[in-house]
Amino acid sequence: MRIEQLEYVQAVTRFGSLRRAAEELHLSQPALSETLRNLERELGVELLDRRRSGARISGQGRELLPHIAQVLEAVDRLKKAADDQHRVSRMVRVGTVNAATAALVLPTIREFRGAYPETQVEVVEAQQAEIHRALREGSFDLGLVNYLRGDDLTPEFHTTELLSGQPVVCMRPDSPLAQLPAIGVEDLLAEPLIVMRSGYVMHRFVNRLLNGRHPLFSYSTDGAEMGKMMVAQGLGVTVLPDYSIIGDPLVHSDSITWRPLDCRVSEVFLVAQQRKSGVPPFAARALHELLVRRAGALDSPAA
Repeated sequence: MRIEQLEYVQAVTRFGSLRRAAEELHLSQPALSETLRNLERELGVELLDRRRSGARISGQGRELLPHIAQVLEAVDRLKKAADDQHRVSRMVRVGTVNAATAALVLPTIREFRGAYPETQVEVVEAQQAEIHRALREGSFDLGLVNYLRGDDLTPEFHTTELLSGQPVVCMRPDSPLAQLPAIGVEDLLAEPLIVMRSGYVMHRFVNRLLNGRHPLFSYSTDGAEMGKMMVAQGLGVTVLPDYSIIGDPLVHSDSITWRPLDCRVSEVFLVAQQRKSGVPPFAARALHELLVRRAGALDSPAA
């Protein structure tokens, strides 16, 4: 059974005769008749009432029309869904707190671009709450956010852990702190401190680390990338997950370096999140798989 055979039955019904249907379909009448005869043999039902005056839909055929209409409507829905999937798969939108950008995110996007050159990738920096809201609304396909070990994961999302590591202190190589094997809280308090803005996990971590005490001077900024640039310009030091620093071009160019904290700290980890409801677009699934694969191939960040 072919879809066009069912469409031909509808055409004969709509135009009132085999002859008129053949004219509208730009088919020869014998070809249309033979196509419908094959369908009749398959179904075991005479769909047409063939007489000398012409062929029209039969009574048995009319009884099957509602079922034929349902099948064709289902086919239309399938085609529309496929078109929507194709359209959505032309773009994948990722919300990120800008963690592990150099080590994970950018290399993965480069690999994705090589595999799917016609699919656009839009990467938007945002705080965790903004990413979650956009995931709920469907305006982001993927969210990359940090958690501290022990945090409750948002239950409405599929969550895949990508990387885990320790918070470390990022500084310039010529900073006095770079001479220390590890950095204590008192050391941080004596330096201008670049802190992530409220809404980032690392803002919460630093507040917990300082326990209500205040540094010599502090800046507030959005995301690890801006924090590292401010460090490179000599404005102060910042605390970030190690996987956001190791492998960074600023480290390779000796513009920044890092040291561990000298106290016991909570592990921080980067996850990819997607909505549980609905089927993710193909492009989002493909990018997610590449992120997971590359994250698995990376060495344990803090060695």
